[in-house]
Amino acid sequence: MINGGFYSKKDDWPAQYPSVVIAVDDIAAAMEKVRSAGGEVLGEPMDIPGIGRYVSFTDPEGNRVSMLQPLARAGQPKTA
Repeated sequence: MINGGFYSKKDDWPAQYPSVVIAVDDIAAAMEKVRSAGGEVLGEPMDIPGIGRYVSFTDPEGNRVSMLQPLARAGQPKTA
């Protein structure tokens, strides 16, 4: 799953760009793949209550992207 959004630009906000969030099964493994491919993970994953674990990163070309390891939903099997 890919999620994200486009937001109204504000004159006093830095680094405004579309926000793309990629769902991953294992955020720690995905972070390692980003690093080994030459990208940079921006900080540590944060827990979003009722949603999952989230972190942003830049790819080797400098594009900022985010990843989310969603919580398992009731009635859905765990994927990893």
